[in-house]
Amino acid sequence: MHELSLVQSIVETCRECAGTARVRRVTLEVGTLCCVMPEALRFCFVAVTEGTALAGAALEILPQPGRSRCRDCGRTVALQSLLDLCACGSGNLAPPAGGDQLRIHSMEIEEAV
Repeated sequence: MHELSLVQSIVETCRECAGTARVRRVTLEVGTLCCVMPEALRFCFVAVTEGTALAGAALEILPQPGRSRCRDCGRTVALQSLLDLCACGSGNLAPPAGGDQLRIHSMEIEEAV
């Protein structure tokens, strides 16, 4: 499960950016074509954040679909999978653009009092 190593990197990056502040929420953009299971990310996030400044933080995942163009009818197609078809029924799609990235979109921290 490569999600574990991804979450470890995400948590480490957030810890470095937050310093000593407590993290309340982490928002990720997850491409639907990046071969990452959102539920596995959530499961690993809880385990990896235990005992850290991110413990109890919410994990929000924003799905980012891939986009392609149908070579038969010219429509733009939002892809949830590499096997998706155009609305016209064609599978003759150009190589996808986007949807294959995972990035930290934002992080919410508690202000020091």
